[in-house]
Amino acid sequence: METRIKMHTQNLDFFYGKFQALHQVSIEFAENRVTALIGPSGCGKSTYLRCLNRMNDLIPGITVKGQALLDAQDIYDPSLDVVTLRRRVGMVFQKPNPFPKTIFENIAYGLRVNGVKDKAKITRIVETSLKQAAIWDEVKDRLNESALGLSGGQQQRLCIARALAVDPEVLLMDEPASALDPIATQKIEELIGVLSSKLTIIIVTHNMQQAARVSDRTAFFYMGKLIEINDTDTLFTKPGLKQTEDYITGRFG
Repeated sequence: METRIKMHTQNLDFFYGKFQALHQVSIEFAENRVTALIGPSGCGKSTYLRCLNRMNDLIPGITVKGQALLDAQDIYDPSLDVVTLRRRVGMVFQKPNPFPKTIFENIAYGLRVNGVKDKAKITRIVETSLKQAAIWDEVKDRLNESALGLSGGQQQRLCIARALAVDPEVLLMDEPASALDPIATQKIEELIGVLSSKLTIIIVTHNMQQAARVSDRTAFFYMGKLIEINDTDTLFTKPGLKQTEDYITGRFG
């Protein structure tokens, strides 16, 4: 069965002012697959991730060249509505960032912003999203308590539920477990496996074991360039380039 390409970039260049942070990055992301982006700190992987839902637009003085396509639509087309793009391409950040609201309102807020007014529908989606993020059983009796009272791992799953509530097609995850303990990390990794049956997931991770555990494909970045991309098993066991092998075996980075 042929896998459909959900998103791809073609010769993507990215500049902060005059500094070029990304050079000619071309990657295809298959539907319902997990792609990991690895590489040393400062190699451009988070910058690249933020190009995929135009989060970098919030930074003054940036320039993007090349193409970034979602279902064959150029996401940098001036006619494209960025709010709609970010609903379709959700994002989970490195540090959990729940709103200082109740657990319920953290999920319901995005629905209201997107025009959902039906209270019964909102309640239903809140429950479904919390279940999808594997946190419902832990919070169902405290939906009216502040989300800030949750543990770090629970807050991160709440943020995943918040992203899922608006029914995205792609989920970007920027080192989603780096601030968490091993047990919370395991829960996030298990969740990625479950969600990939419904979503295209792109995850930045500095943890190569994590990339090996959760992803179908892995892309290795260095100095703003895509060095190599392949099926995860192949990249880790038979990398095509010495530079990739040196990074994976810990010789640098």
